[in-house]
This record gives sequence, C-alpha cells and structure tokens, in this order.
Amino acid sequence: MSVWIDTDMGFDDIAALMVVQHAGLAVDGVSLVFGNAPLDQVRANAAGAAHAFGWSMPIYAGRDCPVMGGLETAQAILGNTGIPTTGQTLPQAEDRVQDDAFSALCRWLWTAPSPRRILALGPLTNLAALVLARPELARRIDDLVWMGGGLTRGNHTASAEFNAYADPEAVAIVLAHGLPLRMVDLDFCRQVLAAPEDVLPVRAAGGRNAGLIADMLDGFIAIATSRGRPAMALYDAVAAAAFAREDLVEFQPASIEMECAGHLTRGRTVVETRETHAAFNGSFAARGDVDELRALILEALRSEAAR
Repeated sequence: MSVWIDTDMGFDDIAALMVVQHAGLAVDGVSLVFGNAPLDQVRANAAGAAHAFGWSMPIYAGRDCPVMGGLETAQAILGNTGIPTTGQTLPQAEDRVQDDAFSALCRWLWTAPSPRRILALGPLTNLAALVLARPELARRIDDLVWMGGGLTRGNHTASAEFNAYADPEAVAIVLAHGLPLRMVDLDFCRQVLAAPEDVLPVRAAGGRNAGLIADMLDGFIAIATSRGRPAMALYDAVAAAAFAREDLVEFQPASIEMECAGHLTRGRTVVETRETHAAFNGSFAARGDVDELRALILEALRSEAAR
C-alpha cells in the first residue's frame, strides 16, 4: 500500500498523521495547502511538527490560493498560527519543506505501487491542479479520503464546511473528473469528540512531547468549551481513523455535488443517496464505531506523548 497525505497542518492534521502512523501505515509523502492559515504559516507548522515529532517523510509546499476567489483561512477560529494552544507551541525549526508539491505528487503516482491512497485534510486545491494538468496520473489514485463537506449543515457558514468553502471549485473539479472520493463529513466527525478530561492521560504520558501535545489538544478542545459546548469534534483525526481502519466505518455510495455559487450557499455539499435520482460519483461515511474511532485517536496521541 502507498499512502500520501495532503494537509493544511493544524492540530487535528498533526493528530491525523499520528493516527495513520500509529496504525502502522508508512507515509510516502506530505503535500501542504493553504487552509487553517496561509501557506507560509502552514509551511512553518509542518517544519515545527517534523522537528518535534521526528517525521522523516518528505514534505512539499503546494497551492497557496484557491482555484477561484480570494484566500479564506480558519484563523478567526484557530488563531494566527492555525494551531490554538493553552501553553507550549510547535518549535521554530529549520524549513525542511521542499517546493513543488505538484511534481512530487506526479512522481509518486507514477512510481508508487498500487493501491495508491491519499488522505486529504484541507481544501482540495492541490488535487484539483493535478486533475486538470495531469488527468492520466490522477486516474492512478485508487482511494481518496477527504475530511470535508457536510450532509446537513456547515461550520464556516450555515451552509458550508470550511474545507469545502475555502475552495469549492477544487471540490467540483475533483468530483467532475471521477476521482474515487470518500467523504468524511462534519456530521460524521461531530460524533467523535474529545473532552477536557481526555487531556490528562496525554499530559501524564511522560514523553518529551507530552506537554506539547497536551497543550495543543487542550487548546483545540477549548474552541468548543469556550463556546459552551462540552467537547470538540476531532475532525481530521476522524478521517485518518476511517482511512487507517476501514473496518470501523461504513461508507455509503451517493451523488455528491458542490455548490459554487450563491451568496448563502457557496461551498455547500449536496448529497443525494437515491440512485433513481442521480448517478453516484462518490461515497460518504454513513455509520461507524464511534467509541473505537475515538479510542484509536486518543491512544495515538497518548502513545506519541509517551515517546
């Protein structure tokens, strides 16, 4: 199996990489995209995470703006770095991120053995660029799991989930070209939660990064608790758990369409599950073992914190 991760490198993205590695999957490469923060900050986050956690996989900088429209980030919620924390932050580290994620993805798709699986955790801009410029290589993707979209409602707007809203044209391009998209959406992710008490086992794990991981997890959970909610969805880490442990999630075929226009509806994912009404072009996470997914994610964090 060949694994590639496309990410905008916030905390839940970092947790997602830990989940994939904890499940025993080797990551061949990582491509970066704007999203949680502008690309320069995403790049700094990746360099700091690679230094802190000893990542050895190559990391490449990708697209810094959407296919159309202006740059949209999640900094209003996540802060300037895209990674909220209650204490420690990622270290400043030498920038070992390489340029040209497009060429790196092309090389990987040409040379990596099948099945070639991609876990996408941010806007789909890098993959849309690949589809448009090298469709013959894009067709070599055997599986594309994306944390994005929302069956019922959004989070960045009432209609749109953030990763979809940040570049809806990219999602539309990916869908139009028939990539094997499996969507892990807001509704599914919001079933897998972390609460303040989940920070304690991570902090007590005793490894060199226990405090750092605990502080970032605590800061991420505080997004919810500061707004009166008892726990926070683990978003990208949930998609990673579904990617790594396919036995824990049931995906349902559907027609998935992206709304690219409309002042109030731009970025909305429209999911049709009736085969009589539309041709299916993807699938979405419909059901899963929520307790096992949550346990897998928290154990990956605790295990990394114990190193």
